[in-house]
Amino acid sequence: MIGGTPKEHGETVAGFGTYEGAQKAVSRLIAAEIPAKDIAIVGRGLRSVETVTGRLGYAAAARTGAINGILLGLLFSAIFVLGTPNAAIQLFVGVMLVGIALGMLMSIVTYTLIRRRRDYTSITQVLADRYEVTVLAHSIHRAREVLGRSAPAVPPPPPAGPPRYGERVDPRPPAGDEE
Repeated sequence: MIGGTPKEHGETVAGFGTYEGAQKAVSRLIAAEIPAKDIAIVGRGLRSVETVTGRLGYAAAARTGAINGILLGLLFSAIFVLGTPNAAIQLFVGVMLVGIALGMLMSIVTYTLIRRRRDYTSITQVLADRYEVTVLAHSIHRAREVLGRSAPAVPPPPPAGPPRYGERVDPRPPAGDEE
């Protein structure tokens, strides 16, 4: 299900410190013919990490626009060539050049508008502290047989102490402290 909230996650059968470990466990479950729709990988302790990849300037904006323009030009060139099979190659090249120019122009105009707010390029990722493989109830026993005790345990939570700067604090007391 894309873009929605799953109705149920199932029961946790294994926990991993890396996504790759969870993927391998899912591959083993699928190889054991557990229905794929019964399996989920649930990330816990999510955080967003934005990695700065470079400085953004007019030259970088023009280069990015040119690359996007090539794709735009290829699309329109293909439409013209398919629509007119006897079209000259000059038409194909001309439309490509116009696509490159339009891509560069749009990218430079966009950069000019946002220049004061953002002068770098970046990639944003959502990462988790741990990953749990869950399976729905009707497949849980078979999944536990397949994974057995070879699956590593979920890593313990970070040591208690004062929160670090920017760390989210849960206002609810820990489970054992309730009265």
